[in-house]
Parts: sequence; C-alpha cells; structure tokens
Amino acid sequence: MHKIVSGEEWLAARKGFLAKEKEFTRLRDELSRQRRELPWVKVDKTYVFDGPNGEESLSDLFAGRGQLIVHHFMFGPDWEAGCPSCSLEADHAEGAIVHLENHEVTYVRVSRAPLAKIEAYKKRMGWNAKWVSSYGSDFNFDFHVSFTETELASGKIYYNYQTITDEKYQFDELPGLSVFVKDENGDVFHTYSSYARGNEEAIGAFIYLDITPKGRNETEIMDWVRRHDEYEDAAKSQSCCDSERGASAA
Repeated sequence: MHKIVSGEEWLAARKGFLAKEKEFTRLRDELSRQRRELPWVKVDKTYVFDGPNGEESLSDLFAGRGQLIVHHFMFGPDWEAGCPSCSLEADHAEGAIVHLENHEVTYVRVSRAPLAKIEAYKKRMGWNAKWVSSYGSDFNFDFHVSFTETELASGKIYYNYQTITDEKYQFDELPGLSVFVKDENGDVFHTYSSYARGNEEAIGAFIYLDITPKGRNETEIMDWVRRHDEYEDAAKSQSCCDSERGASAA
C-alpha cells in the first residue's frame, strides 16, 4: 500500500517537491543554453543518400532551411522492420514536424535499410516525415550509430562518446539524433549529437508515464515498447534490441 495522507499533508509534500521540479527546469534551461553555445565542426565529407526523389547529399536534406535534425533510426539492411523504440520516437516527431519547419528546422530519418524497405515500413506506420537510406554510405558509421562486423567481433564499439564493451550494446545498429546547420555560403556544420537515453526528451510518452504512480512500468529499459500497431499482440514483448537480434544476426 502506498502512503495515504490528509489533503493538508499531501499539499505540503507536493509543494516541497515543486521546488525540486522548478530547480530541475531551471537547470534544463541552462543546459539548453550551453548546448546552443557548443562549437561546430565543418562537414567536409560527401555523403549520398537514396531518397524518394533519387540521390541526395547531406546539404540537399536541408530542403531550403538552415537547420537539420537527423533521426538515426535503427533499421539495418537485413531487418524486416524498424526498431520499436525508434518507432515510438518517430510517432512523436510526426506531430512536431509542422512546428519545426516553421522554425527553420528540417527533420529527416536516416537508416541503412534499402529504400524499398523503408518506404514499406513508413507506409505501414502511417508516417509522413522524409526518410532516406544511407546504405552504401559511411554516414552511419562516421556518426557512430552503425558498427562493422570487425568492431562487433572485437567486443568493442565506440558509442555515446566512449568505447563500450557491455554486451547489451553490441548490435550493428544503435539509436541517435544529430543536428546540422548550413551557413550562407552553403557550408554544412555538425553541431550536436545525442545517443542512448540522450534522446528521451523527444518522447512525450515517457514524460506522461513518468508523472503516473507506476511510471514506465518496466523491468528492463524500454521492455514495454511496441510498434503502435502491435500493442494487441502480447507475444511481442521484447525490448528494442532484443526484438531485432535475430534479424541483425541473420
């Protein structure tokens, strides 16, 4: 049984916790300010993506805007479907796109799966965001969200700015977000990337669940996540990485 108190006691506890929430909000604002002040690095390498309109460069993906967010969506070349947790994040992004575009931000998903698989999965999920294939490009490897057989065989991958030997991260694809900006000369700069739980604030379902008594109700991180058309299927209970283990190892 959870602790039950009077209304007065509840109010006192809630107001005490509110002070901590306000402190957290102010800290988050300060972190956001510092994030915007991080230095940039020029992207000199040419990357070519396969999109609905043919081949496109990284510069083309800006679509006339000055800022670009790339969702590194876990979808390997031999997978039959996209990652469930990346799909959860994509569900949230769909509603934000109109707002992003009106603030000079283009949002694009990038995966190593062939375009035909991407298009089929996109149709299944009912999404509208642009999604391109980086298959045959070094893009995913250079931004440390895809890993070679040699890396995996060594038991060491470079992810989230560190060398990781933990088995739970030893997969050929992992999630991330990267941000780019284009200047008036057309030069492209990499400004920011986040990985692993660094993307959580983009997923509103987490925030909603976190304010409920049961929270995310998970035994292992993300073990409750399903694709939005699979929640009625109780058999699909694996975590994101576990659900794709067989496909990625095939």
